[in-house]
Amino acid sequence: MTYPYTKSLEHHGLVAGFCKEIKLANIIDQALGTSEQRKISFGNLFIAMIINGLGFTGRTLHMYREYFSDKPLDRLIAPEVKAEYINDDALGRCLDALYEHGVSSLYQDIGEAVIKHLGLPCNSVHLDSTSFHYDGMEKLSDDEDDLNPIQITKGYSRDHRPELNQVVLNLICENQSGIPVYMKPASGNINDMEGFKEIVKSHIKSLKAAQSCRYLVADAALYVQDTITELDELNQLFITRVPHKLREAKVLINQASELDFKNMGNGYSGAWHQSTYSDIKQRWLLIRTEQARKRETHSLTKRMLKKADAERKTFKKLSQQRFACQHDAEQAVELWRKKQVYCDVIDETVEIPIYGKKGQPKKGQAPERVEYKITGNLFTPLDRRDNALKQLGFFIIATNDLDESLTMDKVLKTYKEQQSVEKGFRFLKSPDFLTSSIFIKKPERIEALLMVMTSCLMVYASLEHLIRKKLKEKDLYFPDQKKKPSQNPTARWVFQCFQGVTIIYLESQSPMVVNWQERQQVIVDCLGDRYRQIYS
Repeated sequence: MTYPYTKSLEHHGLVAGFCKEIKLANIIDQALGTSEQRKISFGNLFIAMIINGLGFTGRTLHMYREYFSDKPLDRLIAPEVKAEYINDDALGRCLDALYEHGVSSLYQDIGEAVIKHLGLPCNSVHLDSTSFHYDGMEKLSDDEDDLNPIQITKGYSRDHRPELNQVVLNLICENQSGIPVYMKPASGNINDMEGFKEIVKSHIKSLKAAQSCRYLVADAALYVQDTITELDELNQLFITRVPHKLREAKVLINQASELDFKNMGNGYSGAWHQSTYSDIKQRWLLIRTEQARKRETHSLTKRMLKKADAERKTFKKLSQQRFACQHDAEQAVELWRKKQVYCDVIDETVEIPIYGKKGQPKKGQAPERVEYKITGNLFTPLDRRDNALKQLGFFIIATNDLDESLTMDKVLKTYKEQQSVEKGFRFLKSPDFLTSSIFIKKPERIEALLMVMTSCLMVYASLEHLIRKKLKEKDLYFPDQKKKPSQNPTARWVFQCFQGVTIIYLESQSPMVVNWQERQQVIVDCLGDRYRQIYS
């Protein structure tokens, strides 16, 4: 390479610096093994995939060496690493090795190292799932010896695209910064209830031992008899939403007007209810919120119109039927009434004489038989809408923590931290990250790629937490997008502010970092010496 030449450093130094701090390459190499025959270790390839994934360049995670041809790999990864080492074959072998080792257990080790490094208390962990569509083979095979635990199935639920193949990712994140501590790929046809049940049965015990988390938090898919029983047997406290379809939940909401609600502020009020659902002593917190009631009232009107239209169609179909006697017709109307949610009918049974021959019957001719049909006018009883309105704006949170020190406010706050997982999913599905679609032809590698994606989220969320923490500890400020001092910048904004940072290599001088500004120095100063070395 002729002098002078440049290498693009930008925000990649922050990503690489954190990977070095947690010794990520060592964790991967210890798990997958090293070999002198390989020009680049699996650990360094793994870091290369994370750097590429957090490059926000419009490329997929299926990388090629051209991406790294203008990167200072001696600073980002290791002095001996060259761009030509990071090729499709090497990356494919790395993904295969990750899959063969087991991505969930390996990622759990990484998550444990990150939480320990950051010193996070991990009071609660939050479980949720999402789906990605996959552009490759639909399924490995029907062979029973097939080792691939996930199946790629048609039907991408998020976009309602039945022609697309789907895979599912389950994440467990800590509550403070949304850092994933556990990931589990799943088949595209699995529902959340089955997926959560499997995770609780197989992995919660080890996760609890590793993270010492107090609460497992999830949405209503966790609240299944088998699952909460398993959690209780493991002495794992949970905080989860109760499905409204449960009979006890319906009764409680119907009795809400008789309960003594306590004001919780911010438009929330709550009332405790003792429950023994699934023979487990629990406390249910019935929460009423005015904001949700207004929102749900609007959706109720739309839902009632749609449902009423469907019910009208069922009555039209019923009115086209013929019955042998009036009793059968009346029974059919009653059966129809029981199945309707909003509509009722003022019905009338009409006699239809049936003659043996076609055409106009003769005067005084008696019919061979009489058939009966139903007609009537549909309406929606006001009490049904009133009852539906009374149930709006309520939701129930259940916990098996019977300690009175767990107040209503703490239960609601802990449950609402579930948004940390949803924030992570939004990051993974961001158009800038470009992993909503997965372009890999070998299904075994999808699990490994999902682990790489989750690791990207882990590094991103950890850097954001670390920057905010250090800025506050050192009383430093970073300008936000409006040039106002801030101690809570997003990692995305910090990454953008490092755009253009470049290293110039001269023949007779040491490399120089150019396009360096004061705001970038603030970040490097608060993060420490390892980052200064990369950007010096």
